[in-house]
Amino acid sequence: MSNLSIQTFISFAGVGAIATALQYILLTIQVELINVGAVLASFIAYAISSIVNYLMKYHYVFSSQQQHRKTAPRYLMISSIGLALNTLLMYIGVEGFGWHYLASQIIVTGIVLVWNYTASALWTFRAD
Repeated sequence: MSNLSIQTFISFAGVGAIATALQYILLTIQVELINVGAVLASFIAYAISSIVNYLMKYHYVFSSQQQHRKTAPRYLMISSIGLALNTLLMYIGVEGFGWHYLASQIIVTGIVLVWNYTASALWTFRAD
């Protein structure tokens, strides 16, 4: 099965939904209970959920046979770019446009999803 198949995207989105739920829970706890700024809280939540996301994608979405020493650095690079996009776009949404942090995060999540899926399917978990 091609890494760019509809089934792979559906699995990718399902696993991503779990990681995203974790990200939103961590984001909300930090903002509402710990009083962390929304942009920093989003950065931290994204970084933590990325670890869970990697393991689920590796094992369940792409059923990768590649060694972690090959896929983990690739994922780290892709995820770091996703983290930078997430943080920049959250800053623009929250600080620039004055949007509520959850509204901004929902929009940002959709944008970063496209980047993460394409890069993961075409490079991170690709069998060489």
